[in-house]
Amino acid sequence: MADSHAKMTQATPQEVIISLVTGLLAPLLAIFLIVQLILGIQGSHIEDTSSEAAQKATLERIKPFATLAAVDANAPRIERSGQEIYTAVCSSCHDSGALGAPKFDNKGDWAGRLGKGFDTLVAHAINGFNQMPARGGDADLSDVEVARAVAHLANSAGGSFKAPEAAAPAASAAVAVAAKPDPAKGAAIYEANCVACHGAGVAGAPKLGDQAGWSARLGKGYDTLYASALNGIGAMPAKGGNADLSEADLGNAVAYMIKESGGKL
Repeated sequence: MADSHAKMTQATPQEVIISLVTGLLAPLLAIFLIVQLILGIQGSHIEDTSSEAAQKATLERIKPFATLAAVDANAPRIERSGQEIYTAVCSSCHDSGALGAPKFDNKGDWAGRLGKGFDTLVAHAINGFNQMPARGGDADLSDVEVARAVAHLANSAGGSFKAPEAAAPAASAAVAVAAKPDPAKGAAIYEANCVACHGAGVAGAPKLGDQAGWSARLGKGYDTLYASALNGIGAMPAKGGNADLSEADLGNAVAYMIKESGGKL
């Protein structure tokens, strides 16, 4: 009986191998499933960097805290209009009435203020008044720009103030006015330097041949118009932005525009 029982319980080599493989397979399968689970969890937390929104967010996070802009200290200053100053500086308070600021286009807010006069309102804006900081918080604004913004703001609520214009530089001995300008030679100078603005009326430039746009300017005379072109005026930079332009060529271009717009030299 014992011998027969030993024969029945003795395992063959094949059975031993199968048992070992089965014993190893179960933990390996468990380890594999655990690894897959961990990878799945990690994958669900990885941001999608391929979408446009994700790329924009990344650029926003890594952009520098400040940017460096090179500014020519000798470049002519271009004074902005009252509307431009209002939009850039004043609207943050005067659109909503923040800190008690009289709102744009609100006659009730401005009724008592308009009676103080333009000079008083401009002085308040330049020096600061109540909770309004000097120059609206922008120390780079010129007195003329502040006055223009005040006129724009006050006139929206019933005022009739005249915004100051930039004074044309007076022609003097220091301004070398070209002698006997030649309009015929000025045509090529105009096409190379002036047409970008005066051809389409960009930034308020009087368009070539537009007699209505030139009528008030022609009355100032050639010398004054030449001085304005030489030194810059309003949004127009000195020499139309071409510092290498000779004074003779500039004079010829001014003469050409005057002649083509109905003026006489």
